[in-house]
Amino acid sequence: MKRPLLDLPPLDLVRSFVAVARGMSITLAGRELCVTQSAVSRQIRALEQHLRCRLFVRGHRSLELTGEGRRLFRTADPWLAQLAETIDELRPTEAGAAVTITASVGAASLWLLPRMGAFQAAHPGVALRVLTSNRVLDLERERIDMAIRYAADADAPAGALPLFIEQLIPVAHRSLGVTAIEDRDELRRSVLLELDEPLYPRLHWADWLKAADVARVKPAAIVRFNQYDQIVQAALAGQGVALGRLALVQPLLRAGQLTRASRRPPRAIGHGYWLVARSQPVSAPAATLQRWILEQAATSLDADPAPRRATTPRARPVR
Repeated sequence: MKRPLLDLPPLDLVRSFVAVARGMSITLAGRELCVTQSAVSRQIRALEQHLRCRLFVRGHRSLELTGEGRRLFRTADPWLAQLAETIDELRPTEAGAAVTITASVGAASLWLLPRMGAFQAAHPGVALRVLTSNRVLDLERERIDMAIRYAADADAPAGALPLFIEQLIPVAHRSLGVTAIEDRDELRRSVLLELDEPLYPRLHWADWLKAADVARVKPAAIVRFNQYDQIVQAALAGQGVALGRLALVQPLLRAGQLTRASRRPPRAIGHGYWLVARSQPVSAPAATLQRWILEQAATSLDADPAPRRATTPRARPVR
């Protein structure tokens, strides 16, 4: 009579095998498992005896998996990784654990981080962890509580809460004296600061200039950046005119650090910012941060409308 569970080798032996196979080093495996090299070697020999086959070919200062070893590693490695992930998820959240939020580099540096001091002053008991990334991170797999995402209305993630719409307005340092970039002569004298991101053509100057009916006018120069916060820093330094994303540059306009460089009203482009939370029950500290972000978003653009709720589970980050 077969006894599948009883016939399995002890978990410690399999764990040692995977640790060695991952780095092809008994020394590294010992460090990872916090045991001696000799202990790891004994566990590998015990596993080979249990299976009655060799798992490694041992050379002079080298290791190589046998055919049986490769077969076992292909199964055991992802199985242990999945087991570790599940066990980690089952453990209760520690009291006082940090609330993790992710946002793109631009949204984090220009909108979220300048407000963090006010949040911490109002809620000193909530620990925060901010992850900036221009990739759409998997909230469930990476155990991130919430994310600020950028998407068209129809492409926002299911259950996302609307923060504010994307509106574009040219901005510049007052020292440049640019007040109407749509004026042909003013445009010819100006340097335009451009986002070098092909995925978002509506954030490019070409689209805005076309709408202003000056698409054929050549500016003095165009300087391109691959991160939006770099564009804002260049504008603050008086290096050119930026296509301001109103939600992100509004504080700088209010403080007089930048001025509007157009007489045209802000131009909505059908995109917006959304707050997305993990599917698991939201902790009390995470709920506090969520409410605070929604309150901040409500006042970010004064009376500017927020995007509509959406149901399609797609979204992209923006730099």
